[in-house]
Amino acid sequence: MHRFSRAWGDSDSSDSSSEDAGSEAALTVAPGLHTGLGPAFYMLTVHLREGRELVIRDSCGTSDPYVKFKIGNKQVYKSRTIYKNLNPRWDEQFTVPLDDISKPLSVKVFDYDRAWNDDPMGSADIDLTSLESNSETECKLLLTDRGKTDYMGYLLLTCTLAPKSDEDKDQFFRKSARVAEQAPPKKTKMQLWSGVVTVVLVEGTNLVPMDDNGLSDPYVKFRLGTEKYRSKHKLKTLNPRWLEQFDLRLYDEQGSQLEITVYDHDTRGKDDFMGRALVEVGQLEKDKTHEIVQPLEDGAGTIKLLVTVTGTYGSEVSSDLANYTPHPLYRDQLLSKYSLLNFHKSLEDVGELQVKVFRAHGLHSADFGGMSDPFCVLELVNARVQTQTEYKTLNPEWAKVFTFQVKDIHSVLEVTVYDEDRNKKVEFLGKVAIPLLKIRNGERRWYALKDRKVMHKTKGAILLEMDMIYNHIKAAVRTVNPREEKMVVPEQKFKISTMKQNVNRVSQLIGVFIDTGRFIQSCFDWQSPARTITAFIVYLVIVWNFELYMLPISLLIIFIKNLIVAQILGSVKKDPVEDDYFVEEDDDEDEEKDKQEEKKSIVDRYHAVQEVCLQVQQALDTVACLGERVKNTFNWSVPWLSTLAVLALTAGVIILYLIPLRYLLLAWGINKFTKKLRKPNAISNNELLDFLSRVPSDNELVRRKKLNQ
Repeated sequence: MHRFSRAWGDSDSSDSSSEDAGSEAALTVAPGLHTGLGPAFYMLTVHLREGRELVIRDSCGTSDPYVKFKIGNKQVYKSRTIYKNLNPRWDEQFTVPLDDISKPLSVKVFDYDRAWNDDPMGSADIDLTSLESNSETECKLLLTDRGKTDYMGYLLLTCTLAPKSDEDKDQFFRKSARVAEQAPPKKTKMQLWSGVVTVVLVEGTNLVPMDDNGLSDPYVKFRLGTEKYRSKHKLKTLNPRWLEQFDLRLYDEQGSQLEITVYDHDTRGKDDFMGRALVEVGQLEKDKTHEIVQPLEDGAGTIKLLVTVTGTYGSEVSSDLANYTPHPLYRDQLLSKYSLLNFHKSLEDVGELQVKVFRAHGLHSADFGGMSDPFCVLELVNARVQTQTEYKTLNPEWAKVFTFQVKDIHSVLEVTVYDEDRNKKVEFLGKVAIPLLKIRNGERRWYALKDRKVMHKTKGAILLEMDMIYNHIKAAVRTVNPREEKMVVPEQKFKISTMKQNVNRVSQLIGVFIDTGRFIQSCFDWQSPARTITAFIVYLVIVWNFELYMLPISLLIIFIKNLIVAQILGSVKKDPVEDDYFVEEDDDEDEEKDKQEEKKSIVDRYHAVQEVCLQVQQALDTVACLGERVKNTFNWSVPWLSTLAVLALTAGVIILYLIPLRYLLLAWGINKFTKKLRKPNAISNNELLDFLSRVPSDNELVRRKKLNQ
């Protein structure tokens, strides 16, 4: 091992030429010295392993070191930053071609500072002429500051210098020139990445306190190669919930290690480091959403993520239809897996959905020149995949096949087409929302693209084929359990049109109760003697003979009556009138108007009022949806759900007829009081409300009606 005992440091971290000024250190030349008569071309490979006993540069007693390598005034490599560590381990390697080895390799260590210039932590030089040819040389670099002899720790490296002949040199530079010629111009759109890593930052748990109040203001920084993202900071919490979604492009040559770093936001001074973790996304199964609960290093808490590696492109990608060959027995295995007899196995795994995305045609032109760069995103609740981007076309052919695990058959598959722009920006081209229960297996169909609200047609259509297999018993059990919460949803805003719509919906429901009350009162007032006498006789018969099991029978009669009416009329229900609903303006237009109209002084005045109005708007929507869902259950809007309700009511009739009410109440009370003891992690829920949450409201029915147009 070569020990370089003389070196110098810099007083600042700038990359100017003055940074490298100074006399070179005298180094011992090892055997195998290269003289000026040697080869004129070399390949230098450096393996930066680790640093030890580095100096302290931060007030917390540690440093955030990284290393720069320079030859002359040219920086040839920069390592990643290791946070809060005086004995960092980089384990990084790079190779650089050299024409002249008489210039030393300058190695400089810095402490990363967010707000100020990075602090020098010492430096050293490697005399390349002292390295043996074609053999690894172990180097221990003693770090010192310029003009001083203070001990500042040392670095451990391995250097390999390989001489090359003139023929190798010509071949190398010809290859480099050929690659440069084949490379597209910078401004040309071309998918140079191998995939897209979609990350949903959900929450953090048990993070470390950094402020005097025992809390923190945490935010998270992500880095994947040269791709970066920073989340918003959350105030005064150790268990933040972010719910932010973003994409990072994956390049083969930049590695697949996702670096996660958590900081505490400070209004003054440098943000405090809270923890770090690494996720190897290259090892994750592609085109599948993974829920990852990642512990931070040194027990600094955990971070919950949803990560999907998708948008893959290449001849060997398994999601390409060209490489897809269905196994003849695979469907039989799925039918067996989700047969009724296997209802007790893995209740959350209700079924499997396969979606084939063939192509689109007639898309909207979003770029200059009348073309677009479209790609397609498919979302099923929190599962999200996307196709590759097809450039400069209005008729893209993606030819992809994706598979989703179905957890709730009442979910909706959302297929959205975007135009890719520079700086990762996208432009909306169209959308389709397909309820899983509306899927016809094996049907290849063109779906007309709609606007963001899935209310009106926009330009273009997309060709899809879907196949879903599921277990009906598991689906029924999931129906009376809480729905899966979608992590990323658009932020709700107060809008007068929505407010008016919700008021009208609630008014219609209240009107039904008012009309019913008036009818009963008219019977009491003998406005129609025949009607009053009939109602009185019916009332006496019912009260005299009423038993509790008759209550579900009456509800069953309503179901059967509506089913017969639906069969006679040839339609399942009377569709809500579209004109009764206000069509909201596009979100982008609303945002532009808000930016033009809002001023800070006005916002300060009515911000509180706006929040109250938003709460009222949402409350009205909740009440209206509940009433509409009850109505649509009886109207057979979703036959599968109405059938389930009929079966449940039939079972209720039998149970109430055979078992006394007191026993049923005892069983219900014992179950409710002991549920938490038997299942400590069980989620409190109301089975009836969970069932009704799967029934579409009138607004949702209008959107579903539009799907078939």
